[in-house]
Parts: sequence; structure tokens; C-alpha cells
Amino acid sequence: MRKIRGMKVCAAFAGIAACALLVSGQEKKEASEAHKIVHFGDLKWTGIIKGCDLAPVSGDFNAEGSPFVLRIRCADGAKIPAHWHPTDENVTVLKGTFLVGMGDSFDESKLETMNTGNFITVPKEMRHFAMSKGESIVQVHGMGPFKVNWVNPSEVQPPDAPAAAAKPKS
Repeated sequence: MRKIRGMKVCAAFAGIAACALLVSGQEKKEASEAHKIVHFGDLKWTGIIKGCDLAPVSGDFNAEGSPFVLRIRCADGAKIPAHWHPTDENVTVLKGTFLVGMGDSFDESKLETMNTGNFITVPKEMRHFAMSKGESIVQVHGMGPFKVNWVNPSEVQPPDAPAAAAKPKS
């Protein structure tokens, strides 16, 4: 009986010691990672579709299981055709008015208004579409990979070509 009780006590102490090591290791890992402030002016915007640009903020949105943050900036009237993602999409409106609808095709009657500060979670594989009213910026966060699967790819308009650098006058 005493041997069993002694073994239970030893097992309990071993479990506590293992937990303490895990917590200590996590604290050291977090302490060694420096914080990083991302300034809006430092974002690198890339056209993704006509009227909309994307800028990575944090993490690698292409990496499997990796947390990421990105921003999408859309011009007034820009339409994002129906699409879906293989992972949940979490969207916060940072600027302007962003309209979101659910379904397999763009339908203005299904759009719901999201103003600055509003948030939506779109579950993985849910078909949805959007439109910008005025210039808008949304922040998307989730776990990678962040991929866009267009319901009808023929509806996607490519981004405008970047403006050519002005040539100096001779």
C-alpha cells in the first residue's frame, strides 16, 4: 500500500515538473521574440483584382497552419466576385464601408453593410462576395494558407497595370 502511494506521489511530482518545464520553455521563447510595430506607410501593396490591393502585415499567409495578418484596400465601387477560402476568414473593417454577401454569385440585394470597426468571421468554404463603398481597408487574419478560390473565374477582372514611371524630360 505504501509503495503504491509512494509511486503515485512520485508520478504527481514528475507531472508537475514536466508542466513547469513546458511553461518555463514557453516563457523563454516569448521573451526571446521581439515585438514588431508595422507602420502603415511601410506596407507593400500589390494589386490582386481590379480596384483592390493586398498588403501582408504579419506572418506568412501562404504557410500551412501559420497565423497571418493582411490588409485589403479597395477603391470606391470595387467588386470582389463570389469566392471561398479553405480556412476560416476573419475580417475587420479599418476604414470606410465594406459590403459583404453570401452566395455563389454577386447579388447586390444580399449585401450587408460593415462600417469601420465591424467584424465578421466567414467559415471555411462558405461562398461570399463583397463591394467597397468609398475607399475601404479591411484587415484579414487567420491561419494559412490564405487562398482565394473563385466560384466563376471569368468574373474576375485583373488589377490595373502599375503606372509607368514618368520619364524625365530631355
